[in-house]
Amino acid sequence: MTAPRLIVGLGNPGRDYEETRHNAGFWFCARLARDWGVTLAHEARFHGAVGRAHRNMWVLLPQTFMNRSGQAVGALSRFHRIAPAEILVVHDELDIPPGQLRLKFGGGMGGHNGLKDIAAHLGTQDYWRLRIGIGHPGDRNEVVNYVLKPPRREELAEIEAAIGRALDLMPLIEKGEWNAAIQRANTKPASPKLQETP
Repeated sequence: MTAPRLIVGLGNPGRDYEETRHNAGFWFCARLARDWGVTLAHEARFHGAVGRAHRNMWVLLPQTFMNRSGQAVGALSRFHRIAPAEILVVHDELDIPPGQLRLKFGGGMGGHNGLKDIAAHLGTQDYWRLRIGIGHPGDRNEVVNYVLKPPRREELAEIEAAIGRALDLMPLIEKGEWNAAIQRANTKPASPKLQETP
Protein backbone atom coordinates (compact mmCIF):
# COMPACT_ATOMS: atom_id res chain seq x y z
CA MET A 1 0.00 0.00 0.00
CA THR A 2 1.01 3.60 -0.60
CA ALA A 3 2.63 5.71 2.10
CA PRO A 4 0.92 9.05 2.82
CA ARG A 5 2.14 12.23 1.16
CA LEU A 6 -0.14 14.54 3.15
CA ILE A 7 -0.91 14.42 6.87
CA VAL A 8 -3.72 16.74 7.96
CA GLY A 9 -4.61 17.65 11.53
CA LEU A 10 -8.14 18.96 12.02
CA GLY A 11 -9.13 21.73 14.41
CA ASN A 12 -10.33 25.30 14.64
CA PRO A 13 -7.85 28.19 14.34
CA GLY A 14 -7.39 30.86 16.96
CA ARG A 15 -6.53 31.11 20.64
CA ASP A 16 -10.16 30.61 21.74
CA TYR A 17 -10.14 27.06 20.37
CA GLU A 18 -6.58 25.81 20.79
CA GLU A 19 -7.24 23.88 24.03
CA THR A 20 -10.65 22.43 23.04
CA ARG A 21 -11.37 18.76 22.39
CA HIS A 22 -12.15 19.45 18.72
CA ASN A 23 -8.48 20.39 18.20
CA ALA A 24 -7.00 16.97 18.96
CA GLY A 25 -5.90 16.67 15.33
CA PHE A 26 -4.03 19.99 15.61
CA TRP A 27 -2.34 18.73 18.79
CA PHE A 28 -1.13 15.61 17.01
CA CYS A 29 0.27 17.45 13.98
CA ALA A 30 1.95 20.11 16.12
CA ARG A 31 3.82 17.36 18.00
CA LEU A 32 4.59 15.51 14.75
CA ALA A 33 6.02 18.66 13.17
CA ARG A 34 8.14 19.27 16.27
CA ASP A 35 9.42 15.65 16.26
CA TRP A 36 10.28 15.88 12.56
CA GLY A 37 11.80 19.35 12.80
CA VAL A 38 9.21 20.73 10.38
CA THR A 39 8.29 24.43 10.48
CA LEU A 40 4.60 25.08 9.80
CA ALA A 41 4.13 28.39 7.97
CA HIS A 42 0.88 29.97 6.80
CA GLU A 43 0.31 29.70 3.04
CA ALA A 44 -2.72 31.61 1.80
CA ARG A 45 -3.07 29.53 -1.37
CA PHE A 46 -3.49 26.39 0.78
CA HIS A 47 -5.67 28.08 3.43
CA GLY A 48 -3.51 26.66 6.20
CA ALA A 49 -0.23 26.25 8.04
CA VAL A 50 1.95 23.97 5.93
CA GLY A 51 5.33 22.32 6.29
CA ARG A 52 7.31 19.98 4.06
CA ALA A 53 8.73 16.92 5.76
CA HIS A 54 11.13 14.29 4.50
CA ARG A 55 10.43 12.18 1.39
CA ASN A 56 8.13 14.81 -0.12
CA MET A 57 5.58 14.48 2.68
CA TRP A 58 3.47 17.47 3.75
CA VAL A 59 1.94 18.38 7.10
CA LEU A 60 -1.12 20.65 7.02
CA LEU A 61 -3.19 22.44 9.66
CA PRO A 62 -6.18 24.04 7.88
CA GLN A 63 -6.76 27.59 9.08
CA THR A 64 -10.36 27.67 7.94
CA PHE A 65 -12.89 26.59 10.53
CA MET A 66 -13.52 22.87 10.98
CA ASN A 67 -16.54 22.67 8.66
CA ARG A 68 -14.45 24.13 5.80
CA SER A 69 -11.39 21.88 6.25
CA GLY A 70 -11.79 20.50 2.74
CA GLN A 71 -10.89 23.85 1.21
CA ALA A 72 -7.31 23.52 2.48
CA VAL A 73 -7.00 19.78 1.83
CA GLY A 74 -8.39 20.12 -1.69
CA ALA A 75 -6.12 23.05 -2.59
CA LEU A 76 -2.89 21.44 -1.41
CA SER A 77 -3.68 17.95 -2.77
CA ARG A 78 -4.57 19.32 -6.22
CA PHE A 79 -1.47 21.52 -6.40
CA HIS A 80 0.90 18.69 -5.44
CA ARG A 81 -1.11 15.97 -7.23
CA ILE A 82 -1.68 13.95 -4.08
CA ALA A 83 -4.27 11.20 -4.44
CA PRO A 84 -6.97 10.76 -1.75
CA ALA A 85 -5.45 7.37 -0.81
CA GLU A 86 -2.19 9.23 -0.01
CA ILE A 87 -3.89 11.48 2.57
CA LEU A 88 -4.06 10.80 6.32
CA VAL A 89 -6.51 12.96 8.26
CA VAL A 90 -6.07 13.04 12.04
CA HIS A 91 -9.13 14.14 14.02
CA ASP A 92 -11.07 13.95 17.28
CA GLU A 93 -13.63 11.15 17.63
CA LEU A 94 -16.68 11.27 19.92
CA ASP A 95 -17.45 7.56 19.62
CA ILE A 96 -14.11 6.46 21.10
CA PRO A 97 -13.18 6.91 24.78
CA PRO A 98 -10.28 9.23 25.66
CA GLY A 99 -7.01 7.34 25.45
CA GLN A 100 -7.98 5.14 22.50
CA LEU A 101 -7.19 5.36 18.78
CA ARG A 102 -8.65 3.96 15.58
CA LEU A 103 -7.01 3.90 12.17
CA LYS A 104 -9.09 3.13 9.09
CA PHE A 105 -9.44 3.77 5.37
CA GLY A 106 -12.64 5.30 4.03
CA GLY A 107 -16.06 4.48 5.44
CA GLY A 108 -18.57 6.66 7.22
CA MET A 109 -17.83 10.00 8.78
CA GLY A 110 -19.91 9.79 11.95
CA GLY A 111 -21.34 13.28 11.55
CA HIS A 112 -17.89 14.90 11.67
CA ASN A 113 -18.21 18.15 9.71
CA GLY A 114 -14.50 18.38 8.93
CA LEU A 115 -14.50 14.92 7.34
CA LYS A 116 -17.68 15.69 5.39
CA ASP A 117 -16.14 18.80 3.86
CA ILE A 118 -12.92 16.99 2.97
CA ALA A 119 -14.91 14.24 1.23
CA ALA A 120 -16.89 16.89 -0.66
CA HIS A 121 -13.71 18.60 -1.92
CA LEU A 122 -11.92 15.33 -2.77
CA GLY A 123 -15.01 13.79 -4.37
CA THR A 124 -14.53 10.62 -2.33
CA GLN A 125 -14.55 9.25 1.23
CA ASP A 126 -11.61 6.99 0.41
CA TYR A 127 -8.82 8.58 2.41
CA TRP A 128 -7.12 7.48 5.63
CA ARG A 129 -8.33 8.64 9.04
CA LEU A 130 -6.57 8.40 12.39
CA ARG A 131 -9.21 8.97 15.05
CA ILE A 132 -8.26 10.19 18.51
CA GLY A 133 -10.88 9.38 21.11
CA ILE A 134 -12.30 12.27 23.12
CA GLY A 135 -15.38 10.48 24.51
CA HIS A 136 -19.05 11.46 24.24
CA PRO A 137 -21.02 13.74 26.58
CA GLY A 138 -23.88 11.20 26.60
CA ASP A 139 -26.44 13.64 25.18
CA ARG A 140 -26.59 14.50 21.48
CA ASN A 141 -27.76 18.01 22.31
CA GLU A 142 -24.54 18.63 24.26
CA VAL A 143 -22.10 17.56 21.52
CA VAL A 144 -21.29 21.03 20.13
CA ASN A 145 -20.76 22.47 23.60
CA TYR A 146 -18.66 19.42 24.55
CA VAL A 147 -16.23 19.46 21.63
CA LEU A 148 -15.67 23.21 21.97
CA LYS A 149 -14.55 22.95 25.59
CA PRO A 150 -11.19 21.79 26.98
CA PRO A 151 -11.07 18.20 28.28
CA ARG A 152 -10.94 17.58 32.00
CA ARG A 153 -7.46 17.08 33.40
CA GLU A 154 -7.70 13.27 33.54
CA GLU A 155 -9.14 13.15 30.00
CA LEU A 156 -6.35 15.38 28.72
CA ALA A 157 -3.73 13.02 30.16
CA GLU A 158 -5.35 10.09 28.33
CA ILE A 159 -5.68 12.01 25.06
CA GLU A 160 -2.03 13.07 25.23
CA ALA A 161 -0.99 9.46 25.90
CA ALA A 162 -3.00 8.36 22.85
CA ILE A 163 -1.30 11.03 20.73
CA GLY A 164 2.04 9.68 21.94
CA ARG A 165 1.05 6.19 20.78
CA ALA A 166 -0.14 7.64 17.47
CA LEU A 167 3.27 9.24 16.96
CA ASP A 168 4.85 5.84 17.62
CA LEU A 169 2.88 4.50 14.62
CA MET A 170 4.44 6.95 12.19
CA PRO A 171 7.48 4.81 11.24
CA LEU A 172 5.07 2.09 10.06
CA ILE A 173 2.78 4.57 8.29
CA GLU A 174 5.71 6.29 6.56
CA LYS A 175 6.65 2.93 5.03
CA GLY A 176 3.06 2.26 3.93
CA GLU A 177 2.74 -0.62 6.40
CA TRP A 178 -0.89 0.25 7.08
CA ASN A 179 -2.06 -3.19 8.24
CA ALA A 180 0.57 -3.34 10.98
CA ALA A 181 -0.27 0.25 11.96
CA ILE A 182 -4.00 -0.55 12.08
CA GLN A 183 -3.38 -3.54 14.35
CA ARG A 184 -1.34 -1.45 16.78
CA ALA A 185 -3.63 1.58 16.69
CA ASN A 186 -6.83 -0.36 17.20
CA THR A 187 -5.53 -2.44 20.11
CA LYS A 188 -6.94 -1.10 23.34
CA PRO A 189 -4.11 0.05 25.62
CA ALA A 190 -3.56 -2.00 28.74
CA SER A 191 -4.88 -0.44 31.93
CA PRO A 192 -2.17 0.44 34.43
CA LYS A 193 -1.96 -2.19 37.16
CA LEU A 194 -3.02 -1.12 40.60
CA GLN A 195 -0.14 -1.15 43.02
CA GLU A 196 -0.59 -3.89 45.58
CA THR A 197 -0.46 -2.83 49.18
CA PRO A 198 1.69 -4.97 51.49
